[in-house]
Amino acid sequence: MNLISHEALAVYWSASEVATNLTIFMNLLGAMALGCIVGYERSYHGRAAGMRTYGLVCMASAAVTVIAGYPHFWYGGLSTTLVGPDPTRVIQGVVTGVGFLGAGVIMREGFNISGLTTAASIWASSAIGIMVGVGFYAAAILLTLLSASSMLLISRLEHWLPSRPAIAVVMQFKKDYLPSLATLRRAAHKRGYDIADSSLAINFKDGKPEWHFVAIAHGRNKGAPMAELAQELTDFEGVENYFLSHARN
Repeated sequence: MNLISHEALAVYWSASEVATNLTIFMNLLGAMALGCIVGYERSYHGRAAGMRTYGLVCMASAAVTVIAGYPHFWYGGLSTTLVGPDPTRVIQGVVTGVGFLGAGVIMREGFNISGLTTAASIWASSAIGIMVGVGFYAAAILLTLLSASSMLLISRLEHWLPSRPAIAVVMQFKKDYLPSLATLRRAAHKRGYDIADSSLAINFKDGKPEWHFVAIAHGRNKGAPMAELAQELTDFEGVENYFLSHARN
């Protein structure tokens, strides 16, 4: 019995299996790098989905796709004798179900969105499970290390690379006061920010206009600190109340 189990286990770590696993891993490494490049553009503009999220999603997508190209190496090369129904249907069901699970951890509050990287890591975990299930143990181990490393290290890389942080601003003006967008733009630009046109929302209640918008810094450390902006808003003409927060939209 032990002899049979040892022989079965050895099949999964044969030279051809390990070589295939390494080939798959190189595909995953390239996918993560390309995903991070795309994610950097989003991170640079202060978006919630940055390098980690794009890298994990791209890598997980490559994982569940590339293994379909090596069906003869599934289950240690014994897929023809072990597999009955089409296992790709099972993989499709897993990916779809985990997608709904990941959506459940994404939260939106005002201009802030959280949970995207957590959702991406859940999907990456499902890809790891799929690879273990079909017998690509070495690739699954390497994918696990790559996923964990990306979540730990890429955030540091994002802080080091140039970016444009964003601040969500809510300004409630005094009754019957008519704010000017041009005046706000000049004030924001003077302090190192640009107002994102697509983020502007205006509410009017009881004669008091309330403006919501996102101010994007000209660059890292080029915009005035939030505490300084808050102090200046206290003396800003016509402002009755305000709210500031870091925006990741």
